[in-house]
Formats: sequence, C-alpha cells, structure tokens
Amino acid sequence: MPGYAVVDLETTGLHPAHHHRIVEVAVVQVDDSGTVESEWTTLINPGRDLGPQHVHGVSAADVRNAPTFGDVAGDLAGLLQGRVLVAHNARFDLTFLQHEFAALGYDVPLAWPATLCTMAAGSRLHPSAPRTLVGACLHHGVVLDDAHQALADARAAANLLRLYLPHGPEIEEWRAATELAWSALWPPIPCTGAKPVLRGSSSQRSRHFLSRLTDERRGPWTTPVHEQYLAVLDRALIDRHLSAREHDELYDIAVRLGFGRADVDALHVGYFTALAATAWADGVLTDDETDQLRAVGRLLEIDADTARAAALAAKAAIHPLGTTTGSRREPASSAGFRLNVGDTVVFTGAMVIPRDTWVARAMAAGLVAGANVTKKTALVVAADPDSLSGKARKAADYGIPIVGEEAFARLLGSLN
Repeated sequence: MPGYAVVDLETTGLHPAHHHRIVEVAVVQVDDSGTVESEWTTLINPGRDLGPQHVHGVSAADVRNAPTFGDVAGDLAGLLQGRVLVAHNARFDLTFLQHEFAALGYDVPLAWPATLCTMAAGSRLHPSAPRTLVGACLHHGVVLDDAHQALADARAAANLLRLYLPHGPEIEEWRAATELAWSALWPPIPCTGAKPVLRGSSSQRSRHFLSRLTDERRGPWTTPVHEQYLAVLDRALIDRHLSAREHDELYDIAVRLGFGRADVDALHVGYFTALAATAWADGVLTDDETDQLRAVGRLLEIDADTARAAALAAKAAIHPLGTTTGSRREPASSAGFRLNVGDTVVFTGAMVIPRDTWVARAMAAGLVAGANVTKKTALVVAADPDSLSGKARKAADYGIPIVGEEAFARLLGSLN
C-alpha cells in the first residue's frame, strides 16, 4: 500500500499571490505504518530577496547557487506522486506548491481534499494539545531540533503523523484524502539532474577569491589597469565584509585583467599601506582605525608581519592626501568613503530594524531614500549583502556598493 509524503517549506513570505516564493523544501516519505522510508531536501533560489531571514535563517550566499523550483520540480513530483501529501498547516504548503507548479505550466493533482494536515488532525484527535508544530511536539514528546529548517520540521511532522496513524483512518476526511491521493494522475515532469544545495554549503563550496588565482606574477601592469581592480576592491571593502558575490567579482576582474596571485597580493599590500597612511594623516591612530586596518588585513589575507611593516612605513611617509610613495590612489573605505547630503540610498529586503525606521534616519541625515536603483544611486542597503533582489542585482550591474544595516549605521555616523 502506498504511503505518505510529509512536506515542509520555508518561504519568503506568507502569500504566493504577493510574489512570495519557496526558499527551502523537504520531503520525508513514510510508509502506511509511519516508518520513514526516505528523506530529501534542498534550498531553492527564488530569484528575489529572501524575506524574513531572521525567521527561516536561510542565507543568500547559500541560495545564490541553489537550484530553482523548476530545476527540482521533476524530482519533487516523483517524491509526491502516488502518496498522500501531509504537512503541518497543510493549506499553507499546498498553496505554495500549487502556485510554483502552475507557474511552470503544470496542472498537478495537489488539492485540499487529497491532503492531510497534522495540525487539523491533532486538534481533532487531541483537542487539548497546542496547534503549532512546536507546541504539538512538546505536548507529545516529539523531538524538534532546528525549528524553521524544512527537513527538521518535516521530520517532526512525520513523527506526529506516526502518532496519529492508529486513529487517523477512522476520520472520514482522512480516508477520502488517502483514496484521492493514491489514484491521482500526475503529468510527466522531466528531471533536470540538479543537485540539492543545503544550508551552510556556501562555506564549504566557496573559497577565498585569492586561493582561486594562479600563483605566478604576470605583471608589471600600468597604473590604469591597477585602478580598475582597486575600484572594485574599494567598493567591496566599504562594509569591511566580503560577500560571496564580492568574492566572485574580485576573482572575475583579476582574471579578466590577467593578474596572478602575486600581482594581487602586491596590490593589496599597496592598498593597505595607503589606507594606513590615510588613518595616520592626522598623526593619531584611533582604536577604531586600528580595528579597521586589522579587518582589511584579514580580508585580504595579508600576514601580520607584512601588515605591521606596511603600517609603520605608512606612518613614516605620510602625505597630505593620505597617499604613500609608490601609491597613486587614496583608498575608499568606511574610513574614506563618505555619504554626502543629497545622496540617494535604496533599501532592499526584510531588515532587522524596520525599513521605515532606516528611511526616516536616512532622510533626517539629509539623504534621499530612493524607490528604485538608478545609475545615480550612491548606495544600496540590503538585509543581506548577497541579496538576490532585483534592486541588488541592478546595483551589482551598475557597480553600486551594497552594504548591510550595520555598515550603513557607521556610514550615517560619518555623513558629511
């Protein structure tokens, strides 16, 4: 006898009609006795910002290389067909699945009468138990680790299903759902061979952009060529963080310009020296400036001895504009980059501090809060610097810096 497919989704929001999308899906297949037969899960690239990341905890760095729903639709259909779809608060998951399959042009037999809901079944069988997944698990002694991770939630719902199965078939709706689901005909949906991507995969997959470069020195290069690379580096280091996107951008421009690892290392030392000279320009190196230099040194993989020597050399060779001998560029940074009154900033994503609050702070400081990104936008503030939103993608195309909330707060504090 066919079994059940217990599903859980993490999404960018509550309503697919409002352009919210699935960002993670998990399926736990169980037999008619409730015994687990298989598990499958993957992150989904929704092609937009990730919504309340503080709730689901999915990072854009992980999702940016994840398959789209279309990439895994065939695999997911194979896991669902011939089984009863089960979920906790099943109407929510069902609505999103219907929407995603329909957007691909597939009329799939996913309907409420053929679906089982462990939240509804729990209320029917155990009226005193809480309705939420966390509450029901606590009530029944079911382990739920890592709530709001799709596979963990699907496992928990599968364990609740196993507890309800002895009495579930006595419920008329349960019997009807079983009969409908087991006889439903699914359209053929091809499998693309896309591999699942899991949380945390970016840290395992991504390597520092320097480690991807060939070791040899290929220069010397002219100053204008150096300037092209340093412009991208300046933009990337504004927030003292290198996002996955910025790692790729720096690698891509280094390769395009023909730089080897030794060339880039030399540029980084020069950049660091110039930054140190800028910090020493007033004759005082503050604790904050020291922290900033250390952060840049770590990000550029400059060893401590080289960084110390560069900082001492910068102190000994200060020029009025903050440049040093052999360097023709004053580096921009959160120490050198400044927002100016009248600059336009654009916000994207579901932020920790409400966006309205950030807009009010920006306007109070004399900035313009733009609705859309244009070539005149000075800065994009994103909930996640690796944001997949249309605004972030356009900013990246235009070479506009993208920073997080913390970096934006520092920039506001230094507003001219």
